[in-house]
Formats: sequence, structure tokens, C-alpha cells
Amino acid sequence: MKLAAMDAIDSLMPYLLHLVVLYVSVVVIYLLYEYKSSDGGATPNLPPGRKGLPYIGETLDYVLASRWGTPEKFITDRTTKYSPDVFRTSLLGEDMAIFCGAAGNKFLFSGQNKYVTSWWPDSIKKALMDPASVDNSSKEESTKLRAYLPPFLKPESLQHYIPVMDIMAKEHLDQHWFPCNEVQVFPLSKKYTFALACRLFMSVTDPEEIENFAKPFALATAGLISVPIDLPGTTFNRAVKAGRQIRQQLLALITKKKNELLEKRKTVASDLVDSMLMDGMTEVEIGNKIVGFFIASHDTTSTAITFLVSYLSDHPDVYSRVLEEQMEVVRCKVGGEPLRWEDIQKMKYTWCVACEVMRLAPPANGSFREAISDFTYAGYTIPKGWKAFWTVHSTNKNPKYFPDPERFDPSRFEGDGPAPYTFVPFGGGPRMCPGKEYARLEILTFIHNLVVRLKWVKSNPKEKISYIPSPIPEEGLPIKIQPLLSSTFKAF
Repeated sequence: MKLAAMDAIDSLMPYLLHLVVLYVSVVVIYLLYEYKSSDGGATPNLPPGRKGLPYIGETLDYVLASRWGTPEKFITDRTTKYSPDVFRTSLLGEDMAIFCGAAGNKFLFSGQNKYVTSWWPDSIKKALMDPASVDNSSKEESTKLRAYLPPFLKPESLQHYIPVMDIMAKEHLDQHWFPCNEVQVFPLSKKYTFALACRLFMSVTDPEEIENFAKPFALATAGLISVPIDLPGTTFNRAVKAGRQIRQQLLALITKKKNELLEKRKTVASDLVDSMLMDGMTEVEIGNKIVGFFIASHDTTSTAITFLVSYLSDHPDVYSRVLEEQMEVVRCKVGGEPLRWEDIQKMKYTWCVACEVMRLAPPANGSFREAISDFTYAGYTIPKGWKAFWTVHSTNKNPKYFPDPERFDPSRFEGDGPAPYTFVPFGGGPRMCPGKEYARLEILTFIHNLVVRLKWVKSNPKEKISYIPSPIPEEGLPIKIQPLLSSTFKAF
């Protein structure tokens, strides 16, 4: 027993030492910070708020509020205490102004390249991108990124992806859902969206190769919004290591595709990587872009699908309307014909439901900007170099914009829908997410196949939701399933 206890203590010693070093470092830095903070009033009229601990700032407060409460708690606590328009904080080691409400969203969206420019936190750069190739202050980098997105995501291009999305959704359900009586929606939706991204972005279809990409990607994305302390055993450290592995894998794949293009003298791109190579981008640049596309198209979309399944289970009346709309699409198809563009356009009510789901359980929290000059907003000065953040959590459950905000009501999105800048899951202005339509097609295609083929009930209606910081069902949202026409489903 004594030897076992000593072994256990020895195994914990490295972690205890890290904690002691970290604690002492924080105390020393804090004392220096307090000593040097006497110039805090040098810049007049800063937004109200607090910086929190040195370097760490209020990052831990933000993470803990998300983990043990709800992500909007961090925002609402401070808008109540300081200002409903804009408040000051420090996140991810940066002085930051959080812009709130529809007016704050509008200001940042319309102020792109006038007051603010795009900005990536160091935690994201170090975890997922080649740090030597990304310049946060470079407008050229941001412009180049978006220059390669629109052709790939224009409606005329997207139309060709719908049958592929439809076929892959059917194959996914046949392989991973139908053989089972119970499934976990969240991991399976991630499997589907990741495989689809691999197919459309890189022409990767081999399940083993897809899994080799998926494992380190999950570790890397887990550390995106974490305290950026690169010590062994931390979430951020694991993310950095996983990001390095992802870049190595992508570089090998991109180099292989480049050689194939040269050998076969291809003139027509078969996927996004081919398109970038033909346009003269370097392998490292393409790797950075592809990582960004996976973040935008995989994690957030799988979260939206998961909670759409959850809310449909909770609201039978809404489910019935969605089912009827999707069955009407089926009745217009002939002999197993795959979905087409015109079919997606008929799914208006289903998209209203998806929007209400994203309002109540937003897959993404917002986005960062950097002030390119001093400017004034709501009577406060935002200094050049400060970071800005717009967040869905200042509007999504604000009764000023959405009466009875906790009530699930897809009709909010019928007709003209919510007021401008109050519902912004994809951002807005010149920096609106160019993958919005791709996400819409992916979500609607999958839900169509699910509701016309299966019925389900939650295995645990009281399952807890964690926010890290996006919503995640702690058990993966297990559901019991049966084919739609099975009379035995009522037994559940």
C-alpha cells in the first residue's frame, strides 16, 4: 500500500511542480502588474470594466462561466454592471472591448477596414496554423483567404455539391444509424460533417485517412479558446501538438496533389485544394486556409445538427411540420433521385426551425477584430491595437429583440424575421461568413434524410449541456431510433 501511494505521488509530482511554478509566476507578474498599473488613467474615457489577472485576464472567468453556467452569463453580468453598449475586459492575453447589442454588431460589421480589421488570437494561430506564415495585422492575408472562398461557394458551384451531400448523408445513416437501436447524435454528426468536408475540400474519401485527420483535429479545436499556457498536460499544449500533426499531414497531402496536377496536367480543379494550387498558392498557405475552412464548416455545423435533433424531439408539433415539409419534397422526387437545389429551396420552415435552434444554442459565439486606429463608440475611446469582440450572446436571448427569449418559437423567423443585426450566427457586413450557404445546405440535406427515414426519442431527456464554450451534450445526445414506418416505435 505504501509503495503504491508513493508511486501515485511520484506520478503527480510533475503536475504539482507545474502548478507551483504557475502559481508563483502569476503572483510575481501580478505584483509587477499592480506596480506598473498607476498609468491606468493615461488613456481617457476607456470603456468601463476590469482587466482581471495579468496575462490571463478574465479568460478563466469566461471559460468557467461557460463551463458551469451559460456562455451569455459572462456577457450579461458585465453589461448589467458596466454598460449595455460596450465594456472592457482582457481575454487570451489581450485588452479587449466587447461590443454589445444590434448597434454594436452593426458598428463592427460596417467598420471593417475603417475602424477595425480581422484578428486571430495567438491560441488559434499556435494551435492550428503555421505561426511563421500568418501575420495578424496583414490585411493582404485576410483578403487572400476570402478571395479563394467565394468561387468555391457560389450558388452555381454549391448546386453541384447537393447530390454529393445527399448521397453521403444516406450512406452515413445506413452505416452508422440503421444497424443500431440507440445512437449518440453529437459524435455521429461530427463524423458526417468532417467526412463531407474531407470529400469536398480535399477529395479524401478513405475512412482510415479521414480518421487520421479527425483525431488530432478534435484535440486542436478543444484548445482554441483556452488559457494559452503551453505547459505539458494543459489543453493548450495538447492543441499545439495536435495542430503541428495536422499541418504535417496536410502538407504531405497537398504536396501529393501538386505532383499529381503536374503529372496529369490537369486544367480543371476537382476540389478546393486543386483550385488553390492552380492559382499559385504555396503549400503552407493552402494548409492554413484548409484548417480555417474545417473550423467553419465542421464543428459549428455538427453542433447545429445535434441541437436541431434535440429540439425536434422536445417539440412534437414542430417536428410534425418539419416532417410534412420534408415528405412533400420526397413526393416530388422520382425513383430515388438525389436532392437538387430546387428541393432545398422548398425547406423554408425547416430552416426557420434551424435558425431558432441556433438562436437558443448558438454553435459559434462571435468573432474578433483589431482596432487599426483610435476611435470612439458610445462615448468611449477604443485605442489602436485593442482587440474587439462581437458576440451573439448580447442579442440572442435579449428580450428587447426576442420577446419571451427562452421560448422555442420558429415562427420568429417567418416573414421578415428578426430585426437587422439581432440574429447574426454567421456575422454580417463584408466579413459575413462566406460559408453560410454551404452550412445551410449541409444542415438541411442531413435533416431531410433523417426525418423522412427515422423517428427518435431521447434516451435521457434531462441530459446536461456543457458550454466549452459552444454547447455540447455531456452524453453525446443518445437517442433511441426506429425506421419511420415501424409501428413498434410507440413502445419506447
